[in-house]
Amino acid sequence: MEDSVGDGVSAPLPGRCAFYVAKKRRYCKMIVGRGKTFCGEHANAGEESGKKRIPCPLDPKHTVFEDNLAKHLKKCNSKEKPKPIYYVKDINAGSASEDESIEEITIAERSKEELDELIVKLKTALKGLNTKLVENTLSHSALHEPLNDPKNGDSAFKHLKQQASILGNMDVLELLSPNRCYIEFGAGKGKLSHWIHIALKAAENVNFLLVERSSTRFKVDGKHKNADSTFDRLQVDIQHLDLCKVPLLREKGLPVIGVGKHLCGAATDLALRCLFKHNCSDNEEPPTKRVKLHQNEGAGDDIKPVPSNEGREAGEKLIVSGLAIALCCHHRCDWRHYVGKEFFRQRGLGPEEFGAFQRMSSWATCGMRKFGSKITEKTSEEEEHEMSEEALPDTLNGLMSVEDREQIGWLCKRLIDHGRLYYLQKKGFETSLKYYTSRDISLENVLLTAVPTANQNRDESKQPS
Repeated sequence: MEDSVGDGVSAPLPGRCAFYVAKKRRYCKMIVGRGKTFCGEHANAGEESGKKRIPCPLDPKHTVFEDNLAKHLKKCNSKEKPKPIYYVKDINAGSASEDESIEEITIAERSKEELDELIVKLKTALKGLNTKLVENTLSHSALHEPLNDPKNGDSAFKHLKQQASILGNMDVLELLSPNRCYIEFGAGKGKLSHWIHIALKAAENVNFLLVERSSTRFKVDGKHKNADSTFDRLQVDIQHLDLCKVPLLREKGLPVIGVGKHLCGAATDLALRCLFKHNCSDNEEPPTKRVKLHQNEGAGDDIKPVPSNEGREAGEKLIVSGLAIALCCHHRCDWRHYVGKEFFRQRGLGPEEFGAFQRMSSWATCGMRKFGSKITEKTSEEEEHEMSEEALPDTLNGLMSVEDREQIGWLCKRLIDHGRLYYLQKKGFETSLKYYTSRDISLENVLLTAVPTANQNRDESKQPS
């Protein structure tokens, strides 16, 4: 019995709150004041405080003393902060017209006939499209040392392998260049930007924008405070980000390259809208011409260097030199935000089919945990897949085998991705989808890349005649 005293489960830890949290099946771990039994959050549980605590009206996840509410609201972390200059509500959200609303119908609510009809529509829409992707697992010298560090755990090693391959693919496409601003969407800790910075440590005029809607702990930005490159973090949802109003981009006037590692669901479409929504129109120069004017790597004396465009006016078009985004979680896509609506409509599909395919896409990975042979450790991204309501390791009551479900799931993912390729091609970009790592490293192992058609023309001109 002595071993169980003060273990946090059978009894509170020494100096910690004596309130038992039923949901967590343990005692609260908050430190209490001298002579107190309960922490401030659970003071009402005892008779040691005559004050009443109430849920905070800004965030009911925490409580506050009722007589101290006014003072608390002035400093509460959940208090809405002033919007930055680059915040424009729903600028990248897409159309919200009523005729595009989707009736929420789960796959479980559909009959076998309805499922069969959807699968026929899926396979018909994919006719003529390449659904067999090329494996292109690469690496980069910038990550050689950390990849060979024996102190890395399995999870750290998997992330490093993915980051190394993303950089390797970018290098092949000449997307690791000086005089660029790299925008990392869904940056999190900012590790992808960190490794791009390491890879370009000898290059001049390289800057980074890290876009993340939530506050993040253990950011790597601090490692580059004294570096020549600028690291700016924008805490804003991509849906509301107007890049043309970001001070760094207005001051530097550099071409931008969009990157992202596991940019979840609709976030990929929001990022594409963010990059290209104000970038191309029918009456402006094609990207081929504009990019040629801004590429000075290896150019002769007759080519002018990249202009700084200091003091660029807000609203001026950005020049996108390319992108590399590791895709993720298609079951979290959203028709309103999706950039491939025109592609879907050309194939006789609409929001209803999109909603079904979006849900069915989770079948591609949901059975791997149960039926995989050597995968034992869940990663955070795999846990997200399993949060999908369709991600269940059953067999649809015997209507479809697990193998067939997985294959249909992958086809749904590819159809959604081809809509994104179509969108980028209409903007004048050469696009590709490739497996950038193996499935034992990540179940979501597809990399979307795009470079202006001018790059392709330049490579062809180097070939011997």
